[in-house]
Amino acid sequence: MDIIRTILVAIWIMLPTYVANPAAVIFGGGKCIDGGRFWKDGKRILGEGKTWLGLAGGTLSGMLVGWIQEMLVKASGTNYFPSFGNGYGVLLFALAFGALFGDSAKSFVKRRMNIERGEKSPYFMDQLDFVLGAWIFATILTLGQFWAFFNIYEVLVIIIITPALHRIVNIIGYKTGKKQVPW
Repeated sequence: MDIIRTILVAIWIMLPTYVANPAAVIFGGGKCIDGGRFWKDGKRILGEGKTWLGLAGGTLSGMLVGWIQEMLVKASGTNYFPSFGNGYGVLLFALAFGALFGDSAKSFVKRRMNIERGEKSPYFMDQLDFVLGAWIFATILTLGQFWAFFNIYEVLVIIIITPALHRIVNIIGYKTGKKQVPW
């Protein structure tokens, strides 16, 4: 097994997901997805950090990156990196939108747990929520065919490296003033 190729392929497949999350921060602002409404427990449904512009910008950015990846694979004629296959638009939407859905679902849970916006979540909720959301949406929208891209080693790579990549991106966002906290 070529460990470097396994890592690179895992990141390649997840790149639309990895781009969608920080792109939502960059494009965010404006009207909140929850419209300022509160859940029956008296707390905001999602909060100020989840906006329609962020959702649209993050989803479109992730899809654009995936489209560029697909064009690069087709232009190169190599099979080092996998093609997203026929109907890849559905998969790219699932990966990008699913990432943001997972992040929003985590925000909903955090509000129920009395964890305010910007506070750290227990375990790896803040680092793996978007991956789980992307995988769920990709599984549903591709009728399970998404998993043909992965082997168990690539899944493990994603689970292991995502928290570190997430932290690095958040530190960059914090230092550039796009995030209020570095986690």
